[in-house]
Amino acid sequence: MSKQTPSPSQLQAQAASAEAKQKSHPLWQAIRTVPDFPKPGIDFYDITPLLLSHVNEVIDAMLGALPEGLLDKVDCLVAIEARGFVFASLLAGRLGKGIILLRKPGKLPPPVGNKSYALEYGDDTLEIQDNMQACKVLLVDDILATGGTLKTAYHLCEEAGHAVVGVLVLLDLIELHGEFPLPVYSVLEG
Repeated sequence: MSKQTPSPSQLQAQAASAEAKQKSHPLWQAIRTVPDFPKPGIDFYDITPLLLSHVNEVIDAMLGALPEGLLDKVDCLVAIEARGFVFASLLAGRLGKGIILLRKPGKLPPPVGNKSYALEYGDDTLEIQDNMQACKVLLVDDILATGGTLKTAYHLCEEAGHAVVGVLVLLDLIELHGEFPLPVYSVLEG
């Protein structure tokens, strides 16, 4: 029995249906979209309402986004400044795992490794302490957009001797980034 290939209009309808289903997720309903922030043409997804009244649901959902057994392979979480600190801290507290901090320049004591990267609206730099024991880590941040921050975090961790097993984010804006070098686990997609 041969399988029919969906027409372009059927594929578009399926994609619209999947997006509508995602956007009806209760956590999506709490995210506020701020147009033209921090600069014209950028839609900023404000997650602070989630942190105000949905913390347990967010952490439950993030843990539920991970494949079974993955956390058994993870020694600690990597928290990416600044909102990644919030999610990684909440997850680490729930899991009893440690955290490695990736910070802006000048915030960590030496020795540090650093990398600069491009954002949707400028450039930035992240640093990691170089003298930490190597371990298996899971990168944690709030949103994966163009991927610059998380790719930089991945490379910094690898250069510091850590083995990165994946990325956990609340929201993955799939259309803004290309193929990602690691598995990405997310609660919401946009």
